Amino acid sequence: MSKLQIAVIVGSLRQESIARKIALQLVEMNRDDADFDVLNIGDLPLYNEDLETTKTEPESWIEFRRRLKAADGVLFVTPEYNRGLPGALKNALDVGSRPKGDNAWSGLPVATISHSQGALGGLASHMQLKAMLPTLNTYLMPHPEMYLSNSGQLFNGKGDFADPKTTELMRKFSDSMLKWFARFRK
Repeated sequence: MSKLQIAVIVGSLRQESIARKIALQLVEMNRDDADFDVLNIGDLPLYNEDLETTKTEPESWIEFRRRLKAADGVLFVTPEYNRGLPGALKNALDVGSRPKGDNAWSGLPVATISHSQGALGGLASHMQLKAMLPTLNTYLMPHPEMYLSNSGQLFNGKGDFADPKTTELMRKFSDSMLKWFARFRK
């Protein structure tokens, strides 16, 4: 059987963001078990239904939806901004759910990781994302949940997880995620 095709969506647009580093570490840890497609949500213009109804949808919207539909599952890795979800991530959720009747998220299994430099590990953004995903007709991995606190200290100077416990935690999360996605494989 071919490898799972996993779309990865990073909630932060910054190239050197902690969320991106977490996502890329997870990709590297699982390279032998799945193929990963890191989607750039920063190229998505703000969702505006007028563009949809006038048939002038941006090409980036069309390509984003195509790549979602090709995936066997989606991994979200997001920071918390002002006790909430980053705006770019909310926009990506909206873009993927449209046009009405052609929701690219529909039927996709999803897994989520949140982080913050504080003690709560991005709990608020995680909970907002968890509240939205079922309305998009996704299958949210129920366990384990992944909240990474004090995320400014997660990496060493080489860009690897600084603590072996974090590496082990991410391996367990990855194993569960791959099993979850395989259950829903197209």
